Amino acid sequence: MMNLAPTEMERLIIFNAAQLARTLKTRGCRLSQPEAVALIADEMLLGARMGMTYEAIVEMAGQLLTTDDVMPGVARMIEKISVEANFEEGTKMVIVFDPIATGKEPIADALVPGEVIVDEAAPEIELNAGRPRISLDVVNLGDRDIQVRSHTHFFEVNRMLQFDRAKAFGMRLDAASGSGVRFEPGLRRTVQLVPMAGNGVVRGQGGLTEGAIGDETVRQAARDLAKQRGYQGA
Repeated sequence: MMNLAPTEMERLIIFNAAQLARTLKTRGCRLSQPEAVALIADEMLLGARMGMTYEAIVEMAGQLLTTDDVMPGVARMIEKISVEANFEEGTKMVIVFDPIATGKEPIADALVPGEVIVDEAAPEIELNAGRPRISLDVVNLGDRDIQVRSHTHFFEVNRMLQFDRAKAFGMRLDAASGSGVRFEPGLRRTVQLVPMAGNGVVRGQGGLTEGAIGDETVRQAARDLAKQRGYQGA
């Protein structure tokens, strides 16, 4: 019976995927992103095992495939490949950047995979149009940066941020989804907030609200809990 460690199992998976990629390439099929990554990673791991130097592996890895060998858009998807390779002196992380070289054929795709193309003639979309807004001054009393994401219930953000928490109840940042604001230690920053939408139920986060923001009982319980737990500005 052969017992394999997780890293050995991963090595076999990479090898098998790389063998598939080699077969496809030999038959003239362009490789997908996982196939291209597997082939290059396998060669990098093999090179280390064969005694190649770090520099030689990186140079070799950047010459294995070109845009002629991969599907449209794949080269843009692979900014770097990193593997933990076994050298004689021990394990090292080997990284190759932009591993897919430019081929001889014209690159058919000028677009980035997943890119959203917006009609320039279309009108701009106003963020949170018609929503009431408030401005709050916030000071970070901690000793490190604090990041707050766009849809976080601002009332429940890090307890070292000092501001009028009562005004922030049921509010979030007036910012695009997925963005956020960074608060540096000791600095004052003014932010705009808008009311949270949807069903108005907040759970998790700081564990203060756990209910409907429109419920006065929930609101008062959250404020009392914030005081008990030492949230600044509560």
